[in-house]
Amino acid sequence: MSARDKILGRLRGAGAAAQSLPDVGNWYATHRRNEDISRRIARMRTALEAVHTEVHVTTTRDWPELLLQIAAGKGLRNLLIGENTPHGAELESRKPQNLQLVRYTNPIETWRDQLFDAVDASLTSARSAIAETGTLILWPTPAEPRLMSLVPPLHFVLVDATNIHADFHSAMNAEGWKDSMPTNALLISGPSKTADIQQTLAYGAHGPRELVVLLCHPEGGIA
Repeated sequence: MSARDKILGRLRGAGAAAQSLPDVGNWYATHRRNEDISRRIARMRTALEAVHTEVHVTTTRDWPELLLQIAAGKGLRNLLIGENTPHGAELESRKPQNLQLVRYTNPIETWRDQLFDAVDASLTSARSAIAETGTLILWPTPAEPRLMSLVPPLHFVLVDATNIHADFHSAMNAEGWKDSMPTNALLISGPSKTADIQQTLAYGAHGPRELVVLLCHPEGGIA
């Protein structure tokens, strides 16, 4: 038997040997934090702000006015919203005077230049979030395509605080990821940033340079 055959034989034997898999679920069950929603919001906020994300804790009633105030303070001229989304309709019902609301209604081929050159900011919702890493989970839809969170220089994200999971494992299990996944699942943990070989950190090179998160909870839902 040649040396090659011996090596291949050992490799095949090693591959055929039964491998015991770690009990991931049990590990997380024994290490999970016992915390209420207030604590999860605090951890989420700390993680996001550590990477230059602007975070505001608000309520399901007050977030539209807060967003409009932030937009005015930043001098935004327009805001891209999804087609027929509840939060987009809520903003439209306020009839803002100094902020043009632009609906994402047409195929990208028909208004690419406007999207890339003339849109100041966008608003999307998050499916949920992860407190451990300060991560927003977005599942793009035809109403809110991926480009909404990728192209405009400022990205507002609306997060339901009751959907903040302790960690990634909890999020995947609670939402049944193994049974249904979108074509694109986005995990966002701060504004777009990169560093060149001189280790100079720059924001906005590959996506929004500003990320503004509105953590919403029901009125009186946070102690």
